[in-house]
Amino acid sequence: MNCPVPFAVQGLSVAICAFLSSKPKEGCASQARNGWNAASLLGFALCALVVLGGCAVAPPAWREHGAAIERTLDQAIAEKKFPGASFWLERAGNRQAWHRGARTYEAGAAVTDAQTIFDVASLTKVVVTATAVQMLIDEGRLGMDQRLIDHLPGCAGAGRDAITLTHLLTHTSGLPAGVPKRPAWSGRAAGLERACAQVPTHAPGTAFRYSDVNFILLGAIVERASGETLDAFAARRIFQPLRMTRTGYRPLERFPAGEIAPTLRVLDAGVDSPHADLGPGAELTGVVHDPTARFMGGVAGHAGLFSTAEDLARFARMLIDGGVTGGKRLLSKDAVARLTASQSPAGIKERRTAGWDLDSPYARPRGALFSPGSFGHTGFTGCVLWIDPAAHSFYVLLSNRVYPDEKSVIVPLYAEFGTLAARAAGVAAR
Repeated sequence: MNCPVPFAVQGLSVAICAFLSSKPKEGCASQARNGWNAASLLGFALCALVVLGGCAVAPPAWREHGAAIERTLDQAIAEKKFPGASFWLERAGNRQAWHRGARTYEAGAAVTDAQTIFDVASLTKVVVTATAVQMLIDEGRLGMDQRLIDHLPGCAGAGRDAITLTHLLTHTSGLPAGVPKRPAWSGRAAGLERACAQVPTHAPGTAFRYSDVNFILLGAIVERASGETLDAFAARRIFQPLRMTRTGYRPLERFPAGEIAPTLRVLDAGVDSPHADLGPGAELTGVVHDPTARFMGGVAGHAGLFSTAEDLARFARMLIDGGVTGGKRLLSKDAVARLTASQSPAGIKERRTAGWDLDSPYARPRGALFSPGSFGHTGFTGCVLWIDPAAHSFYVLLSNRVYPDEKSVIVPLYAEFGTLAARAAGVAAR
C-alpha cells in the first residue's frame, strides 16, 4: 500500500460521523443499532470515505514529496542500485510505506512487498545490542563506566584494561574495525576469542573508529550479564513486546526462504574472498551476509538481524515515544536519554549516542533537513533507520543493494533519501 493512513484520520472520521448523526453522543455504533436518518447516513458515508480514502486527505507534502521518494526508488532500481527496497516514513502517527522492485534481478522474481524480510546488517548493533545494554543498565546488571574486563576477563592485557562500555558503545575503544578472517575459524567461542585478542591502536577515549569488534564484545557482555543467548534475550525482551513478529536472527528457522530477500550470489569464492566458506554458485538467502557473524553461527552483537520495514517502524516509534510501547515502559527515561544524546568522550569530534550516530562521517542519512539532534544508523546491505525526535519523525530504508555481487554503491543516495523523507514529513528547513 502506497498511501498514508494516519491514526488521526480514524479519530476524525468518528468525530464527523458523531457530529452529523441525529444522536451525536452515541455516534455510529449506536445508530447502527437504533436506525438511521439522512444525516446519519451522510455521517457514515463521510466516515467511510475518510478512513478508506486516506490518500485523499493526506497533507500535500506527503503526496508531492512522497512521489519523489517513489521516483527515486524506481530510478535506483532501474540503474540496478538494488533489486528492490522497502521505505517507511512516519511523522506523528501519519505514515506511508513504499515497496518497490523485486527481490532479485531475475525474470519472474518475487516482488518486494510489506512482508519481505531483509538482512539489516549493522542495524543489529542498535536495535538489539545497544538496546539490550540499556535494559541491563536499567536493571543494575551493567553500567556505562564498567570495564570490558569486568565482564570478559579473558580480554585483559595489551592495552584493553581501560576500555569501558561507553568506549565500546561510542566506538572510541581504539580497537580495530574487524576480526581477522584468516586463518579460517568458526564458532561463537572462536569469534569472541579473536575479538578479545585485538589490540587497540589508540588509548581508549582518544579517537573514533567505527568497529564491529566493539559490538561483538558488547553482545558477549549482554549474554554474560543476562544469562541468555543474545538472540533469545532480543526475542523475549525487545521483539515480543514490540510485536516485531518478522524480526530475529536465523530467519530460516521460522520463515520460508521465499519471504527473504537474498544478499549474495557467489561467483568466485577464492581463498582470499571474505566469503570463502561458501561454494561457487551459492546464494545467501536467510543466512547472514556478514562473514564474521556467519562464522559465529548467525548470532552476534554487530550483525545477523533480519527484519521488515514495518517491524523497524515499531521499534523507532517506541524511541520516539520515550521508551514506551502500548502504554508499557520498555526502556527507562534515562536509558532513552543515553540512546538519543551524545555519550562520546570529551575531545572526540564525532558524536555518538550509546550506539547510534549523531554526527560523524556515517551521518549522511540525516540529509539536509532533519535536525542536528536526529540520530540513526546504516547497514552494509543497504539499510537505514533515521529518527528525529524533535520532528516526531523517522524513516526506514531496507534494500539488498549487495545482491548479487556487492558492487553497487548507494551511499550517495542516503543523503537524498533523508532530505526527501524530511520534506515529505513536512520538516521545515533549518
